[in-house]
Amino acid sequence: MAQAQCPASCGELIQGWILGSEKLVSCPVDWYSCVEVTSGKPRNDERPLTRAMVRQLLAHWQLPPGLGQTLRIACHSTIPVAKGMASSTADIAATAVATARHLQLPLDVRTLAQLCVALEPTDSTLFPQLTLFDHNTAGTQIHCGGLPQVEVLVLESPLTLTTADYHRLPRRQILQENATALESAWGKLQQACAENNATLLGEAATISAIASQALLPKPAFNTLLRLVERGDLYGLNVAHSGSVVGLLLDSDRHDVEAVRGWLKEMKLLAHWPQNFLLKMVAGGVT
Repeated sequence: MAQAQCPASCGELIQGWILGSEKLVSCPVDWYSCVEVTSGKPRNDERPLTRAMVRQLLAHWQLPPGLGQTLRIACHSTIPVAKGMASSTADIAATAVATARHLQLPLDVRTLAQLCVALEPTDSTLFPQLTLFDHNTAGTQIHCGGLPQVEVLVLESPLTLTTADYHRLPRRQILQENATALESAWGKLQQACAENNATLLGEAATISAIASQALLPKPAFNTLLRLVERGDLYGLNVAHSGSVVGLLLDSDRHDVEAVRGWLKEMKLLAHWPQNFLLKMVAGGVT
C-alpha cells in the first residue's frame, strides 16, 4: 500500500500568451486530494481519470496491462470539481505517484507532467515550486525561486465549467492581444518570487485577472477590484478556465472578517456564496 497527495489550486496566478504560446502558473493552496493505491480488486466508484493514469503508467513502464486489475485506487478529495481548482490534476498526479510508490518504480516530475498532459490540460500544482507550465504539451517548465507569504480567500461560485469546455472556446486571438500584459505579469511574478514580495505577486495576478476578463469574464469584477483597493489587499487572481476567484492577502496584516463583511455589503455573495481562507503553498506531490 502507498499514498500520495497533491494540492488544489485557486485558479492561476497568471495564465495567457507567454513566450510564444498559452501557459500558466497555478496558485497551489493547502487543500489536497489524497490517493491510496493497494493490491486488490478495483473499486466500482473509481474516478475514470485515475484509472486512465494507471493504464498510462503501466504502458510507460512496459508492464502487462492486466496488472492494473490487481491495483485498487482510493481517492479522498473534497476539492470542488469543474470550478477551476485543479481537482483533476490533483487526483491524477497523486494517483501516479502513489502507484509508483506501491510498485516501487521510478517516476520523476518531468515524466509525471508528460503523463498528466497526455490525459488532459494540466495545472502546475504537481511541481514542488511555482512553475510556468505549458499545460497542453508540458514543453515549458520554468520554475520560480521563492514563495512569498500569501493567503487566499477563495470565493466559490455555484457555476461550473470543465477544462474541456474552456479549451473549446476560440481563444488564440484574444490571448495574443493580451500578450504584452501577460509578459509584464510574468516578469513581476518572477521578481516577486526572487524577492519574496507578496505585493508584486498580487500585482502580477491582478494583471492576468484583468486580461482574463476579455475571454471568460467574472461577474461584478470591478466591484471585486474596489474591494481589493478598499482593504489594501495584495490583489486578486482568478480561475482562467473556471469560476473561482482568490483575494490575495495576509491575515497578520489584513482583517479577514472585515473583508468577509465587505463581500456581503458590496453584494458579492450573490455570485460567490461560499469562501475559504487557505494558505498558498509551493505545490508538489508528497
